[in-house]
Amino acid sequence: QQLAQLQKEKSEILKNLALYYFTFVDVMEFKDHVCELLNTIDVCQVFFDITVNFDLTKNYLDLIITYTTLMILLSRIEERKAIIGLYNYAHEMTHGASDREYPRLGQMIVDYENPLKKMMEEFVPHSKSLSDALISLQMVYPRRNLSADQWRNAQLLSLISAPSTMLNPAQSDTMPCEYLSLDAMEKWIIFGFILCHGILNSDTTALNLWKLALQSSSCLALFRDEVFHIHKAAEDLFVNIRGYNKRINDIRECKEAAVSHAGSMHRERRKFLRSALKELATVLSDQPGLLGPKALFVFMALSFARDEIIWLLRHADNMPKKSADDFIDKHIAELIFYMEELRAHVRKYGPVMQRYYVQYLSGFDAVVLNELVQNLSVCPEDESIIMSSFVNTMTSLSVKQVEDGEVFDFRGMRLDWFRLQAYTSVSKASLGLADHRELGKMMNTIIFHTKMVDSLVEMLVETSDLSIFCFYSRAFEKMFQQCLELPSQSRYSIAFPLLCTHFMSCTHELCPEERHHIGDRSLSLCNMFLDEMAKQARNLITDICTEQCTLSDQLLPKHCAKTISQAVNKKSKKQTGKKGEPEREKPGVESMRKNRLVVTNLDKLHTALSELCFSINYVPNMVVWEHTFTPREYLTSHLEIRFTKSIVGMTMYNQATQEIAKPSELLTSVRAYMTVLQSIENYVQIDITRVFNNVLLQQTQHLDSHGEPTITSLYTNWYLETLLRQVSNGHIAYFPAMKAFVNLPTENELTFNAEEYSDISEMRALSELLGPYGMKFLSESLMWHISSQVAELK
Repeated sequence: QQLAQLQKEKSEILKNLALYYFTFVDVMEFKDHVCELLNTIDVCQVFFDITVNFDLTKNYLDLIITYTTLMILLSRIEERKAIIGLYNYAHEMTHGASDREYPRLGQMIVDYENPLKKMMEEFVPHSKSLSDALISLQMVYPRRNLSADQWRNAQLLSLISAPSTMLNPAQSDTMPCEYLSLDAMEKWIIFGFILCHGILNSDTTALNLWKLALQSSSCLALFRDEVFHIHKAAEDLFVNIRGYNKRINDIRECKEAAVSHAGSMHRERRKFLRSALKELATVLSDQPGLLGPKALFVFMALSFARDEIIWLLRHADNMPKKSADDFIDKHIAELIFYMEELRAHVRKYGPVMQRYYVQYLSGFDAVVLNELVQNLSVCPEDESIIMSSFVNTMTSLSVKQVEDGEVFDFRGMRLDWFRLQAYTSVSKASLGLADHRELGKMMNTIIFHTKMVDSLVEMLVETSDLSIFCFYSRAFEKMFQQCLELPSQSRYSIAFPLLCTHFMSCTHELCPEERHHIGDRSLSLCNMFLDEMAKQARNLITDICTEQCTLSDQLLPKHCAKTISQAVNKKSKKQTGKKGEPEREKPGVESMRKNRLVVTNLDKLHTALSELCFSINYVPNMVVWEHTFTPREYLTSHLEIRFTKSIVGMTMYNQATQEIAKPSELLTSVRAYMTVLQSIENYVQIDITRVFNNVLLQQTQHLDSHGEPTITSLYTNWYLETLLRQVSNGHIAYFPAMKAFVNLPTENELTFNAEEYSDISEMRALSELLGPYGMKFLSESLMWHISSQVAELK
């Protein structure tokens, strides 16, 4: 009876749940293939060493982590049993039989209820291969996981610490390991040693690696913003194993260390990297030729900085609040900015790097590899053919190919080296890579050099992709707000819109439906950031304009009356009281500086504005998901809107009391405003004249482009409704000698003095403000009013 409802809905159920069901089937098939491959690797007794057969070891460890992550994520889907049960029931109703994958799929879901526990049993036969691969990290991981002081003492990433070696190529025996993600290594070590935990009891190297990783982080990223809390999970797994009390104590000690010290250690690292990347970016912008020999430094710097930023993002979101200070970094924008600067150098000077490495490959690498191959005691035919093709490929390269703009593609060569690693790493290989480590290290270096020629963009994505921010949008927006609020950081605020250009690199061709969602998010965030930056700049400019208008207001003729009266009083010695009136400060006093340390409000505003404008002016435009953004245009449009509002606001028209600013005073304020706006061109490359033309021309019309009243309509209304009406009422008359209208003595005093609004200087100011179109509108309205009054008289 209860299932009768499902009978009606069965086709809908099949349609809606098919995608989810078959995704689970895909996971099961992937699991089958992984298990088969891992068994094959065990049978072949493959040799793994990250410093020798880098690609083989890295991909092996990545595969295990992908598999582990996938099974953990699967166990986190709460409705998994309901989905496959419902789908299968609907399938039975429709086709009369269960889906053929259902029994195995159901079994997998049940088995992997606690995925890591199940996998620990599953990995017992694989533990030899996995532990060998992990222990090969013993030189690489501790060297990467150093404190900021150790980096500082080693003068890491510095090009100028040893000027004599500045032109020497940055070399290492383990080139690809130098920029390998620390994040990835920690995942390998923590998940890897959970799966082959037996080695922790017998090998101190393994135990040291495991403890070092446990002390560095509290959580790991499974996928995007899905995290895994390491210490609790590891403790829960080991608690049920006999004789593991020592390991559990290790985990607890490491957890304490991670909570108390990891935050400050990473904070110091970020502080060091800010200055190191700044130095690197500055030197390279001055001498881009150094990108050739020092390319490794650039990718190391990007990778180190990226790891620290991702660590902060992940932990700030998942840490106990009591230790929050170490997880708020108000200077993060600066670090991201220098990363963007290095990325821009690599993109801009790509051909410089290509020229360098094409010569390196053909003139040095080919020769050394050829010698190595000649000196091999044994070299089977297949391996010999591949090696010879490497040497031939490199020898045939020339600088002319770079100059002619030829597109290089070494993917085939890299794939051949991957194959060769597989051939030479199995136990029965006649040429064993384990016995010829020099060959492995040389080839790893060559592969890095080929990437410098044909894969610079891919290398940038590999070492500095921060698309993870797409999934931490709250934290991303908060960091941006902090950056704008801190005057010293606002010059780096352009880093946030530039980060939106990374977002599309987290999409995958196997999931095309996600592209629109992520693309839209990148566009909306970029638009919001640029808009906020322009608003902030506009507000600063408005504040400066207000200050300048106040200063220019002090110079108006009406303010000199007091000064004149004081002078007259002094002459006639009519000193009131003992001390007389206090001396008034004369305009211009604010410019006389007695002490350079005293900072005025105007100084602060100008400093803040110049910092922010640096950011707005940093790039002419940026492309986000095939849309082009121009930061300066945001500022221009905000200035236009604000200038329009300010002009109308400065007329101070009050309909109730019929008060309005004198045209000459408004003109002074508008000129002061325009002078400030004109000075913006010193900070940002925008055309302020265009802003003036757009705004001031609209003010000569009856309504502006938004349908709002303009100064033309306000002044026309005032002169007709207030001044002209009083003339008709006989309270105001024209005085030819003064060429102005004057008030006549009446019982009710008028609220304004007519000659102050109608003498020649005021009329000149008015005509300058309204322009020919505005004056035409005023005179036509005036003539219409007068003619209607004449008609009444008749």
